[in-house]
This record gives sequence, structure tokens and C-alpha cells, in this order.
Amino acid sequence: MTRSPSVRAAIIACAIAVLAGCATPSGDERAPAPAAPPAAGPPPPRPVEPASLPGWAADPLDGLGAAIVRQCTMRAPPAPWPVLCAEFAALRRPAPDAMPMRDALRGWLATRFEAWPLRDAKGGTEGLVTGYYEPLMTGSRTRESASQAPLYARPADLLTIDLAGVEPRLAGLRLRGRVQGTRVVPYHNRAEIETARPLAGNELAWVDDPVDAFFLEIQGSGRVRLRDGTILRVGYDDQNGHPYRAIGRSLIDRGALKPEEVTAPAIRRWLREHPAQAPEVMRTNPSVVFFRELPAPPPAPPGEPEPGPPGSLGVPLTPLRSLAVDRSVVPLATLVWLDTTHPVDGRPIRRAMAAQDTGGAISGNIRADFFWGFGAEAERAAGEMRARGRMWMLWPRGETPPTLAR
Repeated sequence: MTRSPSVRAAIIACAIAVLAGCATPSGDERAPAPAAPPAAGPPPPRPVEPASLPGWAADPLDGLGAAIVRQCTMRAPPAPWPVLCAEFAALRRPAPDAMPMRDALRGWLATRFEAWPLRDAKGGTEGLVTGYYEPLMTGSRTRESASQAPLYARPADLLTIDLAGVEPRLAGLRLRGRVQGTRVVPYHNRAEIETARPLAGNELAWVDDPVDAFFLEIQGSGRVRLRDGTILRVGYDDQNGHPYRAIGRSLIDRGALKPEEVTAPAIRRWLREHPAQAPEVMRTNPSVVFFRELPAPPPAPPGEPEPGPPGSLGVPLTPLRSLAVDRSVVPLATLVWLDTTHPVDGRPIRRAMAAQDTGGAISGNIRADFFWGFGAEAERAAGEMRARGRMWMLWPRGETPPTLAR
């Protein structure tokens, strides 16, 4: 798309502002002061053998083959998967259309990969693991009552500006906004969208429970049961460009909940018990997610779990095997060994996962969101999951993950 001069000028101004802090001052001929020695950081990580990972032999590997198949059927799987997919396809199977034998899959993982531990900036090995799921709501295609909340499709006036087109050093950074006269301004935040209704007519569906609609934005995808019993599946399409702010913090600041009480079920309960205050609290999160209608997923292979919605990788998520990660740390399609705790019964969760999704709140070296699937059990586990965990990237033997080679 050809950018107008005013839009391009705004983009350049944004790039200049970002780069200004990195520019070297000119005009001063004095010798610079000696640079301070770099602070000693943690030693670089070294890979370990997969067989040494906690719980390695106990993982039944159920569903992992289906997760790998889904990313191997992409038109162009990300590196290094074109080679790995060919190897996976050649593993011993009980039948041509079946998943690999468990011992064959485990042996391939153990011999073909090394496990690279993830660490934080201080060398710590533990981070935060949360959960998400595919919720079921009720609603309609058109508005039936004033109490319903809309799910918006991506608005036509939303600009997404890739700053790499202006300055290569800004690769990966994007701005979202809209044109107002001759200027590019931030897009409408949640309060503006709900009160001024600039997106009227752009509704994809109407959900009966506003709290359900709000939490759907956090999950990123879900199902709406319409009045005739048909199911509308919706998934993330874009976002308004404002940062995600957890309303749990707002409730803590108000004294409504104590920090140790903040879970998804507790937040839902408070919002429903305080309907007069709920809109104001939800508006403290200025971020708004826009949705698109999803086609019915392909059938699952025999004996494998029903596929979930597509993640950021573009393939259907696999319950209990797909993970949302910070893609600047863990490249999408990477296999990850996860060591954390079950949110309901407290037993260890130690299993191989596939990094197939991202999320606005999933940021950091050791940060993950565990996809639990669909249904009441998935909802409970996802809502209560907030555990410490360790992560290792499984990467082809003899190679270094690109995000660790910087």
C-alpha cells in the first residue's frame, strides 16, 4: 500500500524519536571518558542431554506427535523444521497413518536434540507459567439486548506500521494507529471504544455476558453458541496498539482483592458481583483485541485430541502440548521441555511442548502460557494456573538456538 506523505512523515518522526536516544553526539572533539568495564553477567547457557531433564522418561508423549504433524504440514515450516519434519516422517509407526511409536519418538528426541536451559537476566532458572483455554460463550449475530457485549472485527481504519520499512534497526517493532486529518494518532482505547462507540457496525457477534467477552480477549480465541445451536468459532485478528494491563492489579490497588487472591476465577467473581463498577475496572486495560471468524478445524488423527484454534504459528493448537512463548526468546515451532506444577492437584507437569503461540502478556526469558484445550476442566486449570517453572529449548544437536547466539 502506498503511504501518503503525511503518514510517511509521521512514521519517520516516530523512527527518529526512537533512534535519537541511540545517536552519538557530534561537535565535541574532546577524547571520550574511558568506558566502564561491562558488568559481569551470568555465564552463557550450555546444553544438557535431554535424558537428564526432570521427568524425561515419565512423559507419555501423547499428543506431541499431533502437535509436530500440524507444524510440519505448514507450507513452509520455520527453520530448522524442514529437515526435522522429514526425519519425523520416517520414524517407526504401527501403521502408515498412525503417529510414531512412543519409543521411536522418545529416541529421536534424545539423540537428535540438545536441551538449552533458559535463564533470566540474573541467571535465574525459574519464571512464570500461566494457562489459557478455548472458552464457550452464548450470544447472537445481531444485538438482542442492552446487556450484551460486542466482539469487534478488525476495523478498516486501523493502521499497522512496520518500522523496519523506515529503519532496519527497528525490525520487529510495529506501531498501530489511525489517520486523523494530517496526523497519525493512537488508535481508540477501550474506554473510547465503549463510550463513544466509533466501531458501531463493525461487530462480529454479541456475547450475552460482558465478563465472558472481556476474558475472551485474554484467551485470544473461543466459541460462541448461537441461538440456533450452531457454533461460531472466533480467533485473534489484531489489537488496537495499546499495552495490555492486567485488571488484577487494578483490583489490588482498589483494595478489592489481596495479591494472593488474584486468579482468573476470583476476578470473574468480583466483576459479576459488582456490575456497577465492573466496566470502570475493565477499562483500566486500554488494550482491545479484534477477532475474525474461524473455519471449522480439521479432524484430529485417530486417538489424538481435538485441535484447538490456530495460534500465532498458524497451526491449530494441541491441548496440553502447545505453549505460548515470547518469540524473541523462543522461536515459534521450537520444542520446549517444561517443568512446572499442576494448578489443581499440585502434581508436577514435566513434558515436551511445542511453541506454537504468543500473547500480549507473555514476555520474558522464562515465560509461558500453557494451552489446556476446551471444556470445564480446561477452564478451571487455566484460570488457576500461576506457577513457577523451568524451561529448556530442544534444539538440533551441534547447533545453537539463534536467540541464544546473539
